[in-house]
Amino acid sequence: MTATETTPASRRWDPVVKLTHWTVVAAVVANGLITEAGSTPHLWVGYALAATLVLRLIWGVIGPAEARFSAFPPSPRRALAHIREIVAGRRTEHASHNPLGALMVYAIWSVLAVIVVTGLLMVSAPDTPERAAASPVATVATLDRNGDDHEEAGEAGEEHEEGPLTEVHEAAVNLLYGLIVLHIAGVVFETRRSGRRIVLAMLPGRR
Repeated sequence: MTATETTPASRRWDPVVKLTHWTVVAAVVANGLITEAGSTPHLWVGYALAATLVLRLIWGVIGPAEARFSAFPPSPRRALAHIREIVAGRRTEHASHNPLGALMVYAIWSVLAVIVVTGLLMVSAPDTPERAAASPVATVATLDRNGDDHEEAGEAGEEHEEGPLTEVHEAAVNLLYGLIVLHIAGVVFETRRSGRRIVLAMLPGRR
């Protein structure tokens, strides 16, 4: 990213960036703390998250300058240079994300994409007996079984290990939680270092 010397007041986020940011926050909170994995609400939140990522992808190409990917390309070299600036006590203002923030943004988006894709695949192609049994076709078939079949299926399901899609999905979710902690810590640090109210700038109605 080309560092742009500017004043803190020039940092602004357009409504679409704010909408996608807080929609992702709401989706993570909802599916992480409220909905039950595999439930209908959990799935619909996942669909909303997928739509949000697509919207942000499109907006990163056609949106205003500070929202475009070209304004904050991922660059480990520039991120290291930014760290050296911090250590040296220097501060360069950026019209969009700073180099470290850019890496974090792309990391979070990438992990969210993995979560969404594996979640969709788990719905379309269940990788465990429990998920397969939750599908409409399996539900109808289950109704035709006798009690012994139900008991045997239940015992087999309890002993079956999680499938690869489930493992990748859960690993990505755990990684996302770690990235979120780092992201929040970075926002707090940058707020104290720069004096800019970063969180307030992302709130609706604020510029």
